[in-house]
Amino acid sequence: MTDLLDIPVKRADGGAATLAEHAGKVTLVVNVASKCGLTKQYEGLEKLFEEKRDQGFTIAAFPCNDFKGQEPGTDAEIVEFCQLTYDVKFPIYSKISVKGEARHPLYAALLAAQTPAIGDGPMKEKLRSFGMDVPDGEIVWNFEKFLIGRDGKIAAHFAPDVTAEDSRLTEAVDRELAKA
Repeated sequence: MTDLLDIPVKRADGGAATLAEHAGKVTLVVNVASKCGLTKQYEGLEKLFEEKRDQGFTIAAFPCNDFKGQEPGTDAEIVEFCQLTYDVKFPIYSKISVKGEARHPLYAALLAAQTPAIGDGPMKEKLRSFGMDVPDGEIVWNFEKFLIGRDGKIAAHFAPDVTAEDSRLTEAVDRELAKA
């Protein structure tokens, strides 16, 4: 399997990067959107980031327009929205695709690990009730989360509706932070 930390990504300013810039940290990778019913999760994510960053925690946000066009803006517009609306200080990367033929290699690697999503079910059922096709083994919606341990490996995977305040997520972050 490809080392997650070595997969090329772009910063929102267009600069080349990899998640290796967070090597040794516990990183929560999240596909985000500004015009989604879950967008208010930015508030909890920023709070979690502020509370835990001095312990070696960070968040890597990847804007995504794959779900009902809920992230239509440019990278600059997305960053401005996040900073002005939610005072986001964690890294926001360039917009990517997380599903289908255009899926970014980072998300291909995250999904290839087949880590079961904690809290999986309620969001899928809600989407299916609206007649949407939600294939298993795919990113369900915006704000799906992958916790990457200090070792660069996937420690946990969370469904979109598992918030930053959810004890399942905070306890997983704390467990990973406690590891040397």
